[in-house]
Amino acid sequence: MRCKICGITSFEDAMMAINAGADALGFVFYEKSPRYITPSQAKQIIDKLPPFVEKVALFVNEDAASINAICKLSGATLAQIHFDAEDELYTQLDLPYIRVIRAQSKEDVYLYSNEYRLIDAYCEAYGGAGKRVNIEWFDGVDCSKIILAGGLTPQNVTSLKKYAFYAVDVSSGVEISHGLKDEKKVQEFIKNAR
Repeated sequence: MRCKICGITSFEDAMMAINAGADALGFVFYEKSPRYITPSQAKQIIDKLPPFVEKVALFVNEDAASINAICKLSGATLAQIHFDAEDELYTQLDLPYIRVIRAQSKEDVYLYSNEYRLIDAYCEAYGGAGKRVNIEWFDGVDCSKIILAGGLTPQNVTSLKKYAFYAVDVSSGVEISHGLKDEKKVQEFIKNAR
């Protein structure tokens, strides 16, 4: 499984994640998040990163113009949309995007099944709550276009291999504190996911 390490707030954590084998890094542009980073802070990190690493910008309740502007300024290469947006917003984006489905039932797993999407556990807050989706909802489902997030840790990621998810996305499960990653946990998470 591919691995995204989300909630990156420093160049040191970004490089540590890349050196551990991360395929993608997540930058949170949602001011209410404890992992929030400004577009200019993200740019300072992204500008120094090696090639072939996806730089994912996470958004909550932003319009297309703001998303485009922040991605351009920061150097992000993919927008992750963490809110229920109208289809019109997606058509106005200047870069690739991933829809986030905040799953409340098994039926939600089938939403947008023809495209790559991220499935997270529903909670009032957006992202990083460490809450897990009911894994049994994926029994018998084609998970090849699903990125799974929510409540993942180095200890439980191994149990997901049988579902053949496209990728896994982790933030709080590999942290010392909000926005500060634990090198040993990041390495162990990626090793166990693979």
